[in-house]
Amino acid sequence: MMARGVRVFLLLLWTADTPWGAGVQVLPPVNFTLTVSALAQVLLRWEPNPAQEKNNSTIRYDVKILHPVLEEYDTKRTHSVRTAAFHDGFSARVRTLLVQEDLEMGSDWVEANLPPLPGAAGTSVTNLSCVIRVTTLGNVSLHCTWLPGQEAPEDTKYFLFYRYEKHTEECPTYTKDKSNRNTECRFASTQIQPGEIDTLIVVHVNGSSQRAAIKPFQQLFNQNAIEKVNVPRNISVSLQQNDLLAMWEKPISPFHEECFEYEFYLINLKSGNKQILKIPSNSFRLRIDVSSRYSVRIRANHNHICRARGFWSDWSEILYVGQNKLENSIAWILTLLCVSTSCTFLLVVIIRKINHVWSKLFPPIPTPSNKFRDPFPVDYERARTCTSSTETEVGSLAEGFSCSILDDSVF
Repeated sequence: MMARGVRVFLLLLWTADTPWGAGVQVLPPVNFTLTVSALAQVLLRWEPNPAQEKNNSTIRYDVKILHPVLEEYDTKRTHSVRTAAFHDGFSARVRTLLVQEDLEMGSDWVEANLPPLPGAAGTSVTNLSCVIRVTTLGNVSLHCTWLPGQEAPEDTKYFLFYRYEKHTEECPTYTKDKSNRNTECRFASTQIQPGEIDTLIVVHVNGSSQRAAIKPFQQLFNQNAIEKVNVPRNISVSLQQNDLLAMWEKPISPFHEECFEYEFYLINLKSGNKQILKIPSNSFRLRIDVSSRYSVRIRANHNHICRARGFWSDWSEILYVGQNKLENSIAWILTLLCVSTSCTFLLVVIIRKINHVWSKLFPPIPTPSNKFRDPFPVDYERARTCTSSTETEVGSLAEGFSCSILDDSVF
């Protein structure tokens, strides 16, 4: 700003005090046009004024972007390309500069405008957010989410496109909300280059509906600012005397180890104390209470040395180190129960085996069967009849004899 002020001051001095400058007329450029050349990209083009005299001066052009973002720069060319989200319109102006050494003279401004993109108010998507990740194959994935516009009809269908430099692509995979409207998009692989710094990603979301014209929406993302870093790899945690030692490898990324920083999340499971430590390298040593058990998690992000910081990675899986007394007691009890159960089961099996072998060696003696016929079957039946008749009460000896006599008399 100060240099610009000095330049304007010199220009005024030249205009007021230089006899040559007083007789020179600076004419504005002609045929100034704005053309949409790609998604969120505008081509500014103009021509030198044919009546402009150089008078041993250099001709440059002062360009000022008025909307959507204020920007001013100068150029020797008669065209310029700007990337901007112009869903609400685009406005710019240009003028001629005559430069001689460090002195400048400027013409009047000429202005051009692009109207806002057509569509009903309130139908554009809102809360558009995007995240990129470097995959294991070195590609870059893109994930975007948004909310439907408050005035968007229920039959609205949204469609997302991204542009990276000269490549433009429509979303291949959408996720829908309860009203069957697209509210999420995933690119498993894109043309985004993972090693680039501060390159812009253009996201354009338009839509269609039978009830209303859906207004498009555009947003620019710095690829470094929306990158979610991958989780650190090959994490190992161990105890060395009274110290906890942790080591890991940098996340999958084209950037070197010095481009990352880490957060170390440590919980003492015995006392419940928690702490998050900032770690600038991929190893760490900390004095701890070795009688306690700890849980450890690590996450990563880019540091400011190499590029703009993006999103922190997810936390790694929980790792444990150390063991407290209570857990030792429980472990011993569980071990004893397991051993006792195993021994009891083994003893039962051995006893059953012994019984089985014993029965094989000493089988039981079978009951002998009567292979001879009874020589007196009739007398036996008579004896049973006589006996049964006198079982119910005690009889005299005479009754016994009378029974025997009676039987003999029958024969």
